[in-house]
Amino acid sequence: MPENVWKVEATGAARFSWDYDDGRDRLLALYQKGKDKQWDAVTRIDWDIEVDPYDPLGVPDQNLTLYGTPHWDKMSERDRRELRRRYASWQFSQFLHGEQGAMICAARIVESVPDLDAKFYSATQTMDEARHAEIYARFLRDKIGMTYPINDSLQSLLGDTLRDSRWDMPYLGMQVLIEGLALAAFGMLRDTTDKPLPKQILAYVMQDEARHVAFGRMALRDYYKQLSDAELREREEFVIEGCYLMRDRLRGAEVLEDFGIPRAEAEELSERSEYLQLFRRLLFSRIVPCVKDIGLWGERLQRAYVDMGVFEMGDSSLDLLMAQDEEIAEKLDAERFAAEEQARVAEVADAVAAGAEEG
Repeated sequence: MPENVWKVEATGAARFSWDYDDGRDRLLALYQKGKDKQWDAVTRIDWDIEVDPYDPLGVPDQNLTLYGTPHWDKMSERDRRELRRRYASWQFSQFLHGEQGAMICAARIVESVPDLDAKFYSATQTMDEARHAEIYARFLRDKIGMTYPINDSLQSLLGDTLRDSRWDMPYLGMQVLIEGLALAAFGMLRDTTDKPLPKQILAYVMQDEARHVAFGRMALRDYYKQLSDAELREREEFVIEGCYLMRDRLRGAEVLEDFGIPRAEAEELSERSEYLQLFRRLLFSRIVPCVKDIGLWGERLQRAYVDMGVFEMGDSSLDLLMAQDEEIAEKLDAERFAAEEQARVAEVADAVAAGAEEG
């Protein structure tokens, strides 16, 4: 087995369904949309756009944990450029690892979910996640030139999700927690970066991910109506633990350690960062309303969200957020392809003019 392989001993049954009658209309409509919206990362994304590996995202320096600290004041401009590069690499590396995890979880859903309509949709999602992993790997390899290992907290949540034998847990761990948090992180970067290539990548990936979260909501909302209070509380405990893990994932202490800052100090600096505190809070904007929507809203879970300072996000409209994701991607496509068409028209006009002059 290759060295860089993480083996998870998964449990649970593979379920076949011999019921080929029509399934749930909402889920089949989402499946049709999943088929219609398949795209090729090689052709839809303009990979010819040049990227400065030392400023790949163009986000303000104020967003960096070290900004405004004595460490920042002592850094040379060369060190600051390297810090920007490593932060971008760390963020996109975690996106990459999460997308591979999503691909494997989607494949597990195909295998274990009892309903055929859910198997159909999960098959399209597995392809989506493969495309996303392809995109992030290419961006890191070709445009930044370095990749970070998977964060311990993300790996822990992935492991817990895959080891659980209950068929709904890949939905809950991946579709609701990891995908929900990723969507919020992608959205914050999509809306702040001034660089065209990462903006394309994030907008197009989010267009897919919005469907995936909708899939998880539909399937789990139907299933959780059938569970006992004790079974619901077990799922809520998983959500609470997962949310704390994902919140702790976002420190990025690994990057600061690369600059000689001890782990304990790196984590303390991260905790004091005003931007990171805001970032971590907004990251739950997709998770909290989804958890509430699928019927997990017990007293202990609510207290946990109060503790995290995100309880009021339960009233956010996921449908509105997903509609915005779709609109932004479509608008970006329209702008890009209109500009390319104008360039082609101008090129033809120049060729015609040159020919007329020669004649």
